[in-house]
Amino acid sequence: MAEEHHHHHLFSHGKDGSEQKPVDYEKEEKHHKHLEHLGELGAAAAGAYALHEKHEAKKDPEHAHKHKVEEEIGAAAAIGAGGYVFHEHHEKKEAKEEEEEAHGKKHHHLF
Repeated sequence: MAEEHHHHHLFSHGKDGSEQKPVDYEKEEKHHKHLEHLGELGAAAAGAYALHEKHEAKKDPEHAHKHKVEEEIGAAAAIGAGGYVFHEHHEKKEAKEEEEEAHGKKHHHLF
């Protein structure tokens, strides 16, 4: 499967290829930071749910299988949210680097 790369430019482009307004990298960075924090909250909530279900499985042996399944679902959701956090952290970092490049503060290094 080919990876899709998003390249940000100084100007955003409309559907017809015409240039629109300049990209506000600081706003983009804040947006990704916000999404990163939401992902962290989701990961924490899903992890807490998984732990709760693990406790319920011990406390309620009659329905232990149901609680173990729900524990696994919570754990999977926490892992997925953690992946989303990692992705948004990368996007935030990329937006910051692009802002620095746009303002001449940073140069690409090969090594």
